[in-house]
Amino acid sequence: MAPYYHVCFAVPDLAAAMRDLSAAAGVTWREPRDGRIGEWDYRIVFSAEGPAFIELIEAAPGGPWGDTSTPRFHHLGFWTSDVTAGAERLAASGFPETFSGCPYGRLFAYHRLGSVGADVELVDQRQQASFLEMWQPGGPPMPVIDEERA
Repeated sequence: MAPYYHVCFAVPDLAAAMRDLSAAAGVTWREPRDGRIGEWDYRIVFSAEGPAFIELIEAAPGGPWGDTSTPRFHHLGFWTSDVTAGAERLAASGFPETFSGCPYGRLFAYHRLGSVGADVELVDQRQQASFLEMWQPGGPPMPVIDEERA
């Protein structure tokens, strides 16, 4: 199994979370970006340091990130060789899909691990180059879960 490449917190106040993590742990940040998936607007940022990165997402409650009215840990992110095969593997193992970006042209899926109270995110490796370009220019490739061997 490949190591995770980020941890994500859903937060109601992106600026406050960035400020507090910077003050508490010296985390530095890339520029936050606005996004939209389906009907849900969000604001996202990744730490400059990584991998492993820290991801913060600010969004209205009720979308892919659930109840965002209070800050909470949301997911661990992993690269996968095939997001469809990975999603099928997780569902078959008893980890239900909570959201898929695939119908929206975004190659990722969240699956719930009730025992840890959070999701695992699988992101298709085809997205890695654009991730690096946006969030860590010049960064090296990261490990990927090989779904044929998983």
